[in-house]
Amino acid sequence: MAAFGTLATLVVAALASLFMAWAIGAGSSGSTPFAPAVGANAISVMRAGFIVGLLGFAGAFLQGANVTQAVGNDLVVGNVLTASAATVALILAAGLVALGVFAGYPIATAFTVTGAVVGVGLANGGAPAWDKYQQIVSLWVLTPFLGGGAAYGTARLLRNESVPERVAVPVLAGIVGAIVANIDFALLAGGGADAGSIAGYVARSLPAVDAGGVPLGAVAVTLAVALLAAAAVAREMRRDEAAGQRRFLLVLGGLVAFSAGGSQVGLAIGPLVPLLDEVALPLPALLAGGGLGLLVGSWTGAPRMIKALAQDYSSLGPRRSIAAMIPSFAIAQVAVALGIPVSFNEIIVSAIVGSGFAAGGAGVSREKMVKTVLAWAGSLALAFGLSYGVFTALALLFGL
Repeated sequence: MAAFGTLATLVVAALASLFMAWAIGAGSSGSTPFAPAVGANAISVMRAGFIVGLLGFAGAFLQGANVTQAVGNDLVVGNVLTASAATVALILAAGLVALGVFAGYPIATAFTVTGAVVGVGLANGGAPAWDKYQQIVSLWVLTPFLGGGAAYGTARLLRNESVPERVAVPVLAGIVGAIVANIDFALLAGGGADAGSIAGYVARSLPAVDAGGVPLGAVAVTLAVALLAAAAVAREMRRDEAAGQRRFLLVLGGLVAFSAGGSQVGLAIGPLVPLLDEVALPLPALLAGGGLGLLVGSWTGAPRMIKALAQDYSSLGPRRSIAAMIPSFAIAQVAVALGIPVSFNEIIVSAIVGSGFAAGGAGVSREKMVKTVLAWAGSLALAFGLSYGVFTALALLFGL
């Protein structure tokens, strides 16, 4: 009977996790990445939904381990995320997200899941993981300033008449290429590491030469990728400047979709990580399941959201869209590398606001910004309070 109860608990937790993955895929991670490209008429809505689902799945499988393990193991000190605790956290978080979807309230998934996991963990006797909280809060607080500031500077550069767009856009493409060369992928693991970058992978086949502790081989590969990216975009810009910008937006959308999968899948499946030993399930299989949930969400729910968001992005124009997408990609990759659960909506909204201020504040509502920030904080506090209270009550009633 006890074994049956444990199995039933695990099934409920898995179903809640799948629902969360679907909601994330249908929401911010599925709808945001290609909305600028759709708004710029670079790709159709249905094709965007199809591609973002595939890229989200790839990102979840190839880059999702860090955030997934952080959500499952690092938010509370102690082995306290039991099957019952994980189930309570996932059901409450999924319920709040569903409430936000159907009632129109802006419930932030990252804040909700983080609050729920910390709440049940502390209620179950765990200790606060202060060092991890410091990392998380630092990135959450810095994101609006870093993302908005970078978007503002990029938009100002693209609006500067003394810098031709045929020069500025390829330079930005080179920066994006350098970032791509140094982000980690599970398939490129080597030297005992769980993942590896393109620069590191190629550099291993080159003579090992260091200068002040800096591997020159990896630097050379990074520069080569950056130059190739800049040259490819420059060629497109010479042929047709507007079409070149749209194609660059498509590439950025793909990179953001991939990054969203890597950073958001952990919010759905992270609470299940401590339970893997009980069901003898390897982490890659769990990542694949979470990625599949994102994919289904993107294919079934994202097109409607993409169409709605594209109308907002079409008013931004390609330059402001490019300015918003580049820092969004960079910050998402920083979160993936550090294993920090981060709100994709926070990243995107901050970048859009920053690019909007570069255009004189056009389309930026301060009232809406304040309400959004309050919604983020409210999501965290509500999820923490509910999960702590509900788990405490269930523990008293049923001895969980």
